[in-house]
Amino acid sequence: MRFDQSVVREIHARTDIASYIGQYVSLRKRGNDLVGLCPFHSEKTPSFHVHPDRGFFKCFGCGAGGDVISFAQKFENLPFGDAVRMLAAKAGVAVEAETPGSARARTEREAIYEANVVAAAFFERMLRDAGGSQARAYAEQRGFSQATIERFHLGFAPDTWDALVVELQRHGVDLVLAEKAGLVKQGQRGYYDFYRNRLMVPTYATTGEIVAFGGRALGDAEPKYLNTTSTPVYTKGKFLFALNIARRAAQGDRTIIVVEGYLDCIALHQAGFENAVAALGTSFTAEQATELHKYADRVFLCFDGDAAGNSAAHKSVEVAATSIENAGTNVRVVELPPGDDPDSFVKKNGAPSFAALLDAAKTSIEFQLDPQLERLAEGFESPAKVARAAMGLIARLAPREEWDRWLVYAAGRLKVNVADLRNSPFLADGANFAPRSNAAAPTASRHLPRGIEPVSFEREILGILLEEPSLAVDFRGRIVPERFRNDTYRRIYATIVEFAERLREAGDVFSLFAEDQESHDILTGLGRRDRSPAIRYEDVSARRAHLERIVERFELDDERRRYRELARRIDDLIAKGEPVAADLRGEYEALVAKLKK
Repeated sequence: MRFDQSVVREIHARTDIASYIGQYVSLRKRGNDLVGLCPFHSEKTPSFHVHPDRGFFKCFGCGAGGDVISFAQKFENLPFGDAVRMLAAKAGVAVEAETPGSARARTEREAIYEANVVAAAFFERMLRDAGGSQARAYAEQRGFSQATIERFHLGFAPDTWDALVVELQRHGVDLVLAEKAGLVKQGQRGYYDFYRNRLMVPTYATTGEIVAFGGRALGDAEPKYLNTTSTPVYTKGKFLFALNIARRAAQGDRTIIVVEGYLDCIALHQAGFENAVAALGTSFTAEQATELHKYADRVFLCFDGDAAGNSAAHKSVEVAATSIENAGTNVRVVELPPGDDPDSFVKKNGAPSFAALLDAAKTSIEFQLDPQLERLAEGFESPAKVARAAMGLIARLAPREEWDRWLVYAAGRLKVNVADLRNSPFLADGANFAPRSNAAAPTASRHLPRGIEPVSFEREILGILLEEPSLAVDFRGRIVPERFRNDTYRRIYATIVEFAERLREAGDVFSLFAEDQESHDILTGLGRRDRSPAIRYEDVSARRAHLERIVERFELDDERRRYRELARRIDDLIAKGEPVAADLRGEYEALVAKLKK
């Protein structure tokens, strides 16, 4: 059975070779490598090396080496096809037999990838040559270091008619195919270069292929940015620039920053934000949002601080909320000062200031709600019309269980009585309580309810217990202090649940920390920042419901952790040729069925 090479590349992209081999070999860190005793021959001194950054292993004792597929073949004694199918199943990659039609399409895609490699190497060489001085000066003006230029494989398209055409022909690239790739165009006198006198930026797929190019004009040429349109290997609005790098940087905290332009993205990487990606000259799309959902639990949308950027941000937030927020990915909006873009802001203010902007980012609901509330507040409509309009906005933007929370927030911004909003005719209409369609949302496994924000659940718990201390008794056995990642928050929570029986009101909680100024200040701050006094849950049942959602998230995390543990144990037993106990397999299959719901 032949496999499309994209399947193999996708397996490599989704499989961490160190984690996979680490299931069978005890590895320890040595420099940039991991070392252990070779599983393929008997030895007492470790000579087996794994190179996670380069995706291969090598034993200097017996000579065994290769990629993760080679390891699976050798360790499991499998032919290539079976090893591919096994790893594809683990990585969630669909494997289908190659038909004659798909074989032809694969051949064309592979040829385009090769043409793009030739073009990228040519552009890089032109940037280093004497003729690339203007492009080098522009890169220096943007503040890009030589290491950054090399990491992103920046290049230069010379201001000539057919320099790339000649280079492609020299490497035997079919110019008809090069035109399909978006590298050249055909005119009355033959083929000519599509990109001329531009700083060139290649875009890589997460599987490693170059799929597109972007060119920034060095002179007054229009358009300022010229990008690959649609080709057999690239669809505009589907790919994200630098996701091949950012997805690895996001493995720890599963956070990704989205900006508009690739040069802004490169500037953020150079400033230390290697989890940044760019939308590649288009509005942020549902396909891009869904792709990010694979790698991130938190997405920060950061657009230019001008009118156009603000408009793009509102469209992008709506897309993100519709596409991924319902599936558990928390969306925040970073607001830059007017006239700034991520690049200029970092250059003027430094990385710590940009990190502070991330910390201050608004929730997607707040970002969409605020400007519309401002317009209502400045108008001359009657209170009844204002109440009806505000309630309609909240119903459109917020999940039903959070309506009252945002209703109180809106009342504060509009300077109207919250009772007027609660008594709005909108709430009297039962049709407005029908479940909202999530047809646009991607199908997913069990997901984190939209009301929970992974980044802030610790503050949410403390804020709720400050409002309703009696709930500490009910939840102290279900939310244990060890769940808290922040040491200070964990200490505060542990103290609250330790004395839960004696707590009746907020004053009782504050009294526990009368001599602990740091904790006292944190609790005071919970009433001012993300949980301002205007944003409160309506009653104890709403607070209890939110804590229940947090417990549900914990249970889901535990089930996923147990699933991974069982999968490793079963794989280990199968590798050793030992039977898998019925109760072990039954628990595994039950978890698989549960997590698919």
